[in-house]
This record gives sequence, structure tokens and C-alpha cells, in this order.
Amino acid sequence: MAIDQEQSVTSHLDELRKRIVWSLIIVVVMFIAAFPLVRPLVRFLQADLKELGIGLNAFNVVDPLMLYLNLAFIIAIVLASPFWMYQLWAFIRPGLHDQEQKATLTYIPVTFFLFLAGVSFSYFWLLPFLLEVSTELGQELGIEQVIGVENYFSFLIRLTIPFGLLFQLPVVTMFLTRLGLVTPFFMRKNRKYAYFALFVIAALISPPDITSHLMISVPLFVLYEISILISARTYKKVLILEQEAELERQADMMRELNK
Repeated sequence: MAIDQEQSVTSHLDELRKRIVWSLIIVVVMFIAAFPLVRPLVRFLQADLKELGIGLNAFNVVDPLMLYLNLAFIIAIVLASPFWMYQLWAFIRPGLHDQEQKATLTYIPVTFFLFLAGVSFSYFWLLPFLLEVSTELGQELGIEQVIGVENYFSFLIRLTIPFGLLFQLPVVTMFLTRLGLVTPFFMRKNRKYAYFALFVIAALISPPDITSHLMISVPLFVLYEISILISARTYKKVLILEQEAELERQADMMRELNK
């Protein structure tokens, strides 16, 4: 018995290692494929700054090179994410029922598009507002803005990537509700603690002024409320499935007794 368990653990670890290796290979391939995309992406990201009369400057010799490599790596991670999420799903699939397999598989494209939605929201809505406020404030104070390319893109990544991850909250909530780890009642009961945590996250992402903080906090609060609604809907479906399973179990017992 112990030998069978040891072989099972070894087999699972071997499968996990293979899937991690394949995921890393795909990231490397996507990293190389992303090189031609970096230049047009940088030009696109610079467009908003040029409209505000702001230029980017390199204060270190390797800043352009590091920017190129970092953006290529981020592109590779985003493009490879559906593949390694599928690898994760394939690894846990044997432990799921047929209905759970289908449900969790649909999370992959939804998660990917929600990430893009979060990045787009922060870039097209929050970033222009923050740039405009910062530029106007600098002009009022007589401060000439000289922005380093490394500093700007670090700020950009710190703003967009967290929003891409935070936009996964509805999917994570749905998944945890299906597993029975979260309920809408729990989320409503702990709303004030969740709001406080989101408020702190917004403080880490936003510049140190109350307007920018609220511009980031409010959408996160709305996202949490949407997650509660999704959890409530999912919870009802889980209860219906459990009732159907119980009725089917009782029907099977009656059939066994009538034999």
C-alpha cells in the first residue's frame, strides 16, 4: 500500500515537472517572438506623453536595453498565460468530476480576457487622468518634469499589472464558491475588511494624493460588489446541483430496495 502511494506521488511530481518545463519553454519561445513587438509598443505608450509635451530620458546606459528586455518578458508572460493555465488545469483535471472539468476549463479564456480588461481599464482611464493631474500640478508649482524611461515604465507596470490581476476577483470568487470555500454571506459579512484591504492596495498603486487614491479605490469596491453578486448566483447553482445529486442518490437507494 505504501509502495503504491509512493509511486502515485512520484508520478504526480513527474507530471508536474513536465508541465512546468513545457510552460517555461513556451515562455522562452514567446519571449523571442515578442522582440518585434517591443518597438511599436514603446511608440504607442509614448504617444500620450508626447501629447502632453513630456519626453522620456535615459539616466543610465543600460536603461533602453533593460526596457526592451522587460517589455519583451511581460509580453511573453501575457501571451503564454493561456497555455500555462491550461497546463495547470490539465494537472488537476484527474481530481475533478466531468462537470467540474468543463466549468474550470471555461475559466481559462475568461481569466485571460479579464486580465486584458483590467490592464486596458487602468491604461485608458486611470493613466491619462493621473498624467494630466500630475502635469497640471507641476506647471502650477513651476516644476519642469524630466521623466526617466525606467521610472515611467516602472510606474506604468505598477499601475496596469495589478489591475489586470485584481480584475480576476470575480473568477476567483466563482471558483472558490464552487468549491464551497466562499459564500456570498461570508463576503457580505466581511465587506468592511475587504474594503480596507482594497483601500490599502489602492494606496500602494496610486500616487500619494487623495483624488488619485479614490480614482483607484472606487473601481475596486465596485469590483468587489460584482464579485458578491457572482458568488450569490454561483451559490444558488451549487445548491441546485447538490439537491439534484441528493435526489438522484435517494432514487438509486429506492431502486436498490425495490430489487
